[in-house]
Amino acid sequence: MSADLPDDTPGFDLGAPPATAAATPYRVLARKYRPQNFDDLIGQEAMVRTLSNAFASGRIAQAYILTGVRGVGKTTTARILARALNYEPMEGGGGPSLDLSVMGRHCRDIIESRHVDVMEMDAASNTSINDIREIIEGSRYRPAMARYKVYIIDEVHMLSTAAFNGLLKTLEEPPEHVKFIFATTEIRKVPVTVLSRCQRFDLRRVEAGVLAAHIAGICAKENVTVEAEALSTIARAAEGSVRDALSLLDQAIAHGGGSVGAEEVRRLLGLADRARVIDLFEALMKGDVARALAEFRDQYDGGADAAVILTDLAEFTHLVTRLKIVPDSAEDAALVEAERVRGVEMGQALSMRVLSRTWQMLSKGIAEVQQAAKPAQAAEMVLVRLGYAADLPTPDEALRRLKDMPASEGTAPTLPGGGGGGTGGGSRLALAPRAERAPDPVMARAAPAPQDGPVLASLQDVVALASAKRDLLLKHAVETQVRLVHLEEGRIEFALVPDGNPNLVQDLSRKLTEWTGRRWLVSLTSRAPGAPTLAEAAHAVRQEREEGIRADPLVSAVLSRFPGAQIVDVRTREDIAEIALAPADEDAYMGTGFDDENEP
Repeated sequence: MSADLPDDTPGFDLGAPPATAAATPYRVLARKYRPQNFDDLIGQEAMVRTLSNAFASGRIAQAYILTGVRGVGKTTTARILARALNYEPMEGGGGPSLDLSVMGRHCRDIIESRHVDVMEMDAASNTSINDIREIIEGSRYRPAMARYKVYIIDEVHMLSTAAFNGLLKTLEEPPEHVKFIFATTEIRKVPVTVLSRCQRFDLRRVEAGVLAAHIAGICAKENVTVEAEALSTIARAAEGSVRDALSLLDQAIAHGGGSVGAEEVRRLLGLADRARVIDLFEALMKGDVARALAEFRDQYDGGADAAVILTDLAEFTHLVTRLKIVPDSAEDAALVEAERVRGVEMGQALSMRVLSRTWQMLSKGIAEVQQAAKPAQAAEMVLVRLGYAADLPTPDEALRRLKDMPASEGTAPTLPGGGGGGTGGGSRLALAPRAERAPDPVMARAAPAPQDGPVLASLQDVVALASAKRDLLLKHAVETQVRLVHLEEGRIEFALVPDGNPNLVQDLSRKLTEWTGRRWLVSLTSRAPGAPTLAEAAHAVRQEREEGIRADPLVSAVLSRFPGAQIVDVRTREDIAEIALAPADEDAYMGTGFDDENEP
């Protein structure tokens, strides 16, 4: 056909040789640097030691099961194990060996997944009993070339129940020339009957420091310039998965045009600068909410995800807690210098209670942000809560500070450049010097006030005040739930009846402080049972009066003359006079200690 075309036909060059395809297509780093022997495996020393001892002593099992998270090398380990089982030097002879430094007769074919006696099956797409029946039938015949027939079944937990049951007999008593190697990420979904027939190896997540060093070695082989902080960021983002780390590295190299910088990696992953995350954490712990919101907005506008920023804050909170408990954690190779230095300083300055509360608030806040229609606004509200409430004192701490106030004029540990500088009420109590702190709202409300309000000398006075303020719910709760232990000006201690409202302490303290103009500290106790409630005391008085009136001959005659008649209430002349003088109120006579539950 080409002979009929003129030489000047556009788009054709008859004199040029045909274009040839690229000699070698690009292979991603996760495949290019896949381990070829047990020496190349990183982070799995325990498994390698166990297998080495087993091979050296001849204790080779008929079946192995490898489990672990994605990307830790389960399938790769299965292929290396199949190579070790069938290892044979080029000159022949030998036996199973974990020393695979020299390529054997079958090694190349097994590595490239094309050996006739090493069969791999993906259980996700071959789940039925018919697929297992083919394995059972094939296991009867001896291997064609190698020492063993090796069946590698990946994601074995995907097999059906019938397939598992069909495999059991062959798995327990396979022919001497057959070995099984299973791999799974969901070990709990594998039946116990299968697990009991296999030697199990749990492949560990690779530590971030080890993973960072591995990535650095690959970058050196690829002639790629990489920053130390970029290595740490990729290693942490991979969460122990070697494949994830190499996939991120591949993407980062393409993104950076042959070099990998920390800023490019953060932008690629939607992360914030670690130093800026620490700045945000420090602002929150000092209660500088305005600065914290400005820092958050700057990171968010720069491309960082709102939920990821809070997650980074939670991770740094965890890091500070670890550094506080285990100072040697600062030697972790995966930490950047800012995390190591400033994390130690904050661990010394912050109390465990502050760190624990911050972690809890961030954990709940991350879930809120992930579900919110506007994540940035939800994240800002979480930061506001952290800044204002992360270190509010508990009631026992407030009491202790009130008692020790004259003797506590020391200076709390501070971070470099400390000082609140904000309006929040949060952890500045722990980070800022006492002289520079904004006034603590709890302590400010606890300051003595002029005694110009009503004087409360008994629980009845409290009930009367609640009645005068027409807060009938609080009045009824005090009458029926409070078992008084101690009452003095400014302080009430009581025990709560079973199934009582635990919020009564806060409600009563807030209302009394508001009504009297003085600070009232209300607390629960379990050390003393307390006196009977006002309602219980009134009921006891009523019972005593009823028993006394029943003994009256005239009343007894009336009750016997009218079967079914009941004594509803017994009132003295003083009670009647008090009710007559009380204001008109449907609950007015409750203040006398009686209730109307039996009123017809």
